[in-house]
Amino acid sequence: MISRRDWLRTMLSSSVGLGLFRCGMAQPLVDALSKNGSHQQLVVLWMAGGPSQMDTFDLKPGHPNGGEFKEIQTSVPGIRICEHLPKLSEWMHQLSIIRSLQTKEGDHGRGTFLVRTGQRPGTPLKYPALPVSLSKELSLNDPMVPDYVSILPPTFINPAAFSSGFLGTRHQPLTVGSQSVPTPNGPPRNAELRVENLLPATSLERTRIERRREMWELLQQTYGAGEREGAARAHDTVFRRAVKLSDSELNVAFDLSKESEKAKAPYGTSQFGQGCLMARRLIERGVPVVEVALGNGGLGWDTHIDNFKSVRNLCGDLDAGWSSLLKDLDERGLLESTTFLWIGEFGRTPTINPQAGRDHFPDAWSCVVGGGGIAGGQVYGSTSPDGAKVEGEPTSVQQVLATVATAVRVDPSIENVSELGRPIKIVEANPIQELLS
Repeated sequence: MISRRDWLRTMLSSSVGLGLFRCGMAQPLVDALSKNGSHQQLVVLWMAGGPSQMDTFDLKPGHPNGGEFKEIQTSVPGIRICEHLPKLSEWMHQLSIIRSLQTKEGDHGRGTFLVRTGQRPGTPLKYPALPVSLSKELSLNDPMVPDYVSILPPTFINPAAFSSGFLGTRHQPLTVGSQSVPTPNGPPRNAELRVENLLPATSLERTRIERRREMWELLQQTYGAGEREGAARAHDTVFRRAVKLSDSELNVAFDLSKESEKAKAPYGTSQFGQGCLMARRLIERGVPVVEVALGNGGLGWDTHIDNFKSVRNLCGDLDAGWSSLLKDLDERGLLESTTFLWIGEFGRTPTINPQAGRDHFPDAWSCVVGGGGIAGGQVYGSTSPDGAKVEGEPTSVQQVLATVATAVRVDPSIENVSELGRPIKIVEANPIQELLS
């Protein structure tokens, strides 16, 4: 079987290949692969609102708390998950479920900050989100390839939880949003994913665009590049990155119309499905960290009311998008060096409330890791028969983050210096060795 590295080398050197890289873009990735042996990448699947572990990856059949969903067998004997994740169940040999998470934050904003940074909320330090810290370490140092692309992030719930913090604007993720597509007779079609203002205005000739950039560069130089601080430096950094990206052919990766209908169909028509397809296109092109959020534009997993109907629909989107992404990456030889983290800000109560919903529950919940660097086909930790508490030693979110960092070959004890001059480790915890391959 052709290795991932040989496949990328062949495709990048081909005149048709990925149909993306110019000569100036292809060589840095080839050089990086030659130097480092492999190019580790990370996909974060962020479940905004807090998914119910009881109705996804830690069902309690036969118990009154169990609800109405049934279990199904997966590709690993003895591991069962929700019946509404049938396609994903076929990939359990590549995934491992952590069923013993325990955190202390049951508020959306605070829980989101804790899970994404590994730090308690309320601190004066501006901590970076883990995907930012890892993208910094995994960077190809190619201005044409962003280190981190975040698709549909629900930043409104806590902007600091999605930011680069003290690492600065240079490491801020490139964000992909959505825009509804109008139709002549009826409601808008499913919102299409897009990076705002990625391409130059079609009404301007290339020569005029170049002249405007030359004028801007002249003004920036006269302003004094060495003296720019704060907002001025941030604006300069963001603008330069945007110009380089708009000039590159990486922007083709964001255009899903380039995919055939046959390739699109397995991902489904949801925004999350589109996001997973885009993630595949970005991973193919060497982007170190890609994140896709599933929350239907908000906190979709916040199922206080009519939990089972909502979770059934969300699982449909999750099943189609994630399983298709796993399949495509596997077929392209990319799965062995792409790590996955599926997680939200907390879980949901074992008991069902009077509105047929489940409420916030950080005491005993689940997440999933898989792909490159992870020993798949496992269940780590367990909860009581009623799902109300962790049996045995609880797992902290810091341990999960350290495990993910180690899986992508980044030492979680690496230190970055904060704006206050204090050295801060990427994660203050040891990885779970049993989950590492």
